[in-house]
Amino acid sequence: MHRTATCGCCKSYEEYLRRHGFDVESEVTADVAPVRAHLGVPDGAQSCHTAVIGGYAVEGHVPVEAIERLLREEPAVDAIAVPGMPTNSPGMGEPDGRPLEVVAVRGGRIVPFVTL
Repeated sequence: MHRTATCGCCKSYEEYLRRHGFDVESEVTADVAPVRAHLGVPDGAQSCHTAVIGGYAVEGHVPVEAIERLLREEPAVDAIAVPGMPTNSPGMGEPDGRPLEVVAVRGGRIVPFVTL
């Protein structure tokens, strides 16, 4: 996972992934933008950190259910993301009953992926 040194929610998200069985290697960088550009994550899908899981970019506070679906179905997408930093997303706070929109990125375009 690529993140900045000062991001507290990024550390919380790393712990969330570990609790759900993912082996997380943290790459601290001063600027995550070049990583996002290389992985094809457009501005509208960005959050505060970028992980690479199973060859896909996973941007932001994506629930493990969406990651597991991504790995199981292997769709023709470059990334999945939870844009911004919603307070009801993993690593940001507790689920509060509001739906959480996970988008996919295909060829630079943002398309729906799953609502959890």
